[in-house]
Amino acid sequence: MDFAFSEEQTLLRNSVQKFVQNNYPFDTRRQIVKSEAGWKRENWKQFAELGLLGAPFTEEQGGLGGGPIETMIIMEEFGRGLVVEPYLGTVVLAGGFLRHGGSKAQQEQLIPEIIEGKRVFAFAFAEPQGRYNLADLQVTAKKAGSGYTLNGHKAVVVGAPWADTLIVTARTSGGQRDAKGVSVFVVDKKAKGVATRDYPTVDGLRASEVTFENVSVGADAMVGQVDDGLKLVEQVTDEGIAALSAEAIGAMKVLNDTTVEYCKTRKQFGVPIGKFQVLQHRMVDMFMNYEQSVSITYMVTLKLGESETERKKAASAAKVQIGKAGRFIGQNAVQLHGGMGMTDELNVGHYFKRLTMIDTMFGNVDHHLKRYASFD
Repeated sequence: MDFAFSEEQTLLRNSVQKFVQNNYPFDTRRQIVKSEAGWKRENWKQFAELGLLGAPFTEEQGGLGGGPIETMIIMEEFGRGLVVEPYLGTVVLAGGFLRHGGSKAQQEQLIPEIIEGKRVFAFAFAEPQGRYNLADLQVTAKKAGSGYTLNGHKAVVVGAPWADTLIVTARTSGGQRDAKGVSVFVVDKKAKGVATRDYPTVDGLRASEVTFENVSVGADAMVGQVDDGLKLVEQVTDEGIAALSAEAIGAMKVLNDTTVEYCKTRKQFGVPIGKFQVLQHRMVDMFMNYEQSVSITYMVTLKLGESETERKKAASAAKVQIGKAGRFIGQNAVQLHGGMGMTDELNVGHYFKRLTMIDTMFGNVDHHLKRYASFD
């Protein structure tokens, strides 16, 4: 199989690399994270100018006509820079819902606003009791006239402090954990009855607890079919897993390179510690974990368009490998740097924290091992 990138894809990678090098050196990233806003809207505008916000959308919609591979390229480079702007939530997840399940009116209104950088989304799906079960929903959407009324609580909505619009999963019928009865809605964050409590996350992003109290939405706010939204949610979250895998390998690459360079210069007993065979073995194991993660990221990216079962198996396999490799590479990078490995001034701990959060998003290693086994 040919894994070579096209000329256009190579140019896209070079463009994102240049942005990260110029705008996301580690000290600048720390300043962005510690700022009151927690992100830079100027960067978001630059994403729009570079065409990054339109990468997965068709040319007819105003995008670049790309697909999963283009998303993978962008997310990998963002992973190298620990970019905090909500590309995943807005372009990959919300964009995925609109592309796969949005009505013509929704696509015509919302996709151009995403591409132009005028609208930022966050995906509100997790609930305190739900663990990683996407169908375990206590947020309800009950019929009210021609529309619906939403009530309930969503937890750890990543990127919500920056968003003006939410993609919300809610139960429109059935029992709390039934596969049938899940629906998806587009909700204005400023709508009456929507309340948020914002806070920073351990990896430098921002999230919110979101409550809905008698929030009214029209029938045109629904994305996809009523009561039949779970398959759409699973498809989009699998695409999110592929994008997170790409971000993770970007972070792993930086950790490996940083650790090797440090071991060449840090001396013990008058020689660089990289000369010690036991540490060489550790770095080789880190490299092997990284290479395996790259391979499985390519695999899940290429299988997103295949059957539902193949896509789910690929996504779960990638999540298991990325979770295990992220922990192994992160822990060893910290240990090989010694006591300074987890200091705020050094980038190593920040990359490890991001890899740890990636492991928990959309299901951790244990969850996806069980999901993968369920297909046998």
